[in-house]
Amino acid sequence: MTDADATRDNAGTSNGGTSNGSATTPTRRPTSFEAVPWAAGALDAEAERLIFERSSPGRRASSFPDGGGLPEADLDRALPAGFRRTAPVRLPEVSERDLVRHYTRLAHRNYAVDLGFYPLGSCTMKYNPKVAEAAAALPGFARLHPAQPAEQVQGALELLARLEHALCELTGLAAATFQPAAGAHGELTGLLIIRAHHEARNDPRRRVVIPDAAHGTNPASVRLAGFEVTTVASSPEGLVDLDALEKVLDTDVAAFMITNPNTLGLFERNIARVAELVHGVGGRLYYDGANFNAILGKARPGDMGFDVVHLNLHKTFATPHGGGGPGAGPLVVAEHLADFLPSPVVVRDGDRYRWDTDRPRSIGRVHGWNGNFGILVRAFAYLLANGGDGLRGVAERAVLNANYLLERLSAAYQLGYPSRPVMHEFVLSARKQKGQGARGLDIAKGLIDRGFHPPTVYFPLIVEEALMVEPTETESLETLDSFAEAMLEIAAQAETDAHPLHQAPVTAPVGRVDEARAARQLVARWHPPSEPDQAGSDPADEGPPDKPTW
Repeated sequence: MTDADATRDNAGTSNGGTSNGSATTPTRRPTSFEAVPWAAGALDAEAERLIFERSSPGRRASSFPDGGGLPEADLDRALPAGFRRTAPVRLPEVSERDLVRHYTRLAHRNYAVDLGFYPLGSCTMKYNPKVAEAAAALPGFARLHPAQPAEQVQGALELLARLEHALCELTGLAAATFQPAAGAHGELTGLLIIRAHHEARNDPRRRVVIPDAAHGTNPASVRLAGFEVTTVASSPEGLVDLDALEKVLDTDVAAFMITNPNTLGLFERNIARVAELVHGVGGRLYYDGANFNAILGKARPGDMGFDVVHLNLHKTFATPHGGGGPGAGPLVVAEHLADFLPSPVVVRDGDRYRWDTDRPRSIGRVHGWNGNFGILVRAFAYLLANGGDGLRGVAERAVLNANYLLERLSAAYQLGYPSRPVMHEFVLSARKQKGQGARGLDIAKGLIDRGFHPPTVYFPLIVEEALMVEPTETESLETLDSFAEAMLEIAAQAETDAHPLHQAPVTAPVGRVDEARAARQLVARWHPPSEPDQAGSDPADEGPPDKPTW
């Protein structure tokens, strides 16, 4: 969100106004146990002036030496004229104090995992333990350079080797690579390995099968790896339809991609039969590790018949991935695929560790270095802090929290698929509320007014008006009850008069935006208006003359 977005929305929402400018005064409700106060309307959302409105000619937030004593350089050789601006860039002129205070005030209006509950289904946005942050900040890890020779980074290589061993134990597989930088990157790497495996056997295959409830990254990764996508339907129970799967399997199928528990939060209890069918035609079974949180220490993908597993360390082990920060999507494979892993890999050589680059069957590098090392340190710290019993407890509490929350909400909301118990997450349907005039999006916006981040909405696509909720294992009973009460209050509002939900949120710092218009007419940054007392800029910086200004 830009400064202008905040100000324009605040102009319409301060003191309870709606984003279309109409003035309403919502009833203030007591802030519940775990609601974020400003989001629940306990604090007035006053407008924050734009940084350009704070600008005063001559003020500076930094200073530079005059350059005296530096050697002269040929500007045309350093930066050809075609790449240089014709006029100075337009920037606000503010002091360091005003700059820091302005952006700090805006930051305080952001929702964060350290402030409140993120019930984002499929995303596993759990609380981030600070011990993992402390470990990643240790100078011996934080100050390493990826190009340092192995003899200088023995501690880092030992960490990778021990983390690989732990992940192999947890998944029931044989070897791992840490190069993939996030989950979808891990998917692509796994599919490239599967393709190399088939080609090495002179058996090139064209198709990869995925369920209709799959994560959106699955079909995208399939196409990027050079395969065609075949979709198989879910059964009325929300599981893989075995008859439908059997009909699409033949010797042209390279792999079947699935997560277990699946995207509906249900454990695929027929997974052994699925593995038998896929392996029966020579295909490989791929495990999307997005939902690994639910089975930590309780079940292993390798024991279910999976050949390839990617793990979202930034979801399962310590580092929630919201906000676009770095992730880690290591890939763990069965023994018959280990030779195809990206090169190099860490190996132990006596009492030392080294990089092994002599891997003629490797698919090559998929990352410039070896992934995002800081996230790997966090994951290793998380594993050590929990241990085996602790990891089993993570899965047990995640499943317990999801089933408790579902039980509290099931009287007011329909379940997307009837199967129970669920695992770590569940999918509600707002079909009933839609009939009363409140769609899933209205429910999500109503939660913001009540101090909670909304759940995932409209996914998976096979559930009408989907509300996908994952409470994670880190949330307390009080948090779950507070969230449930807010959801039940919204359901009651929809039943009596859904209109206020159409205007929500009205008490948060930012009101409802026109999301459909934003998708059609995306403006990625705000362009300041032309002011005679500000520095000039290139005409291209002004944006199109008809640019929306909401």
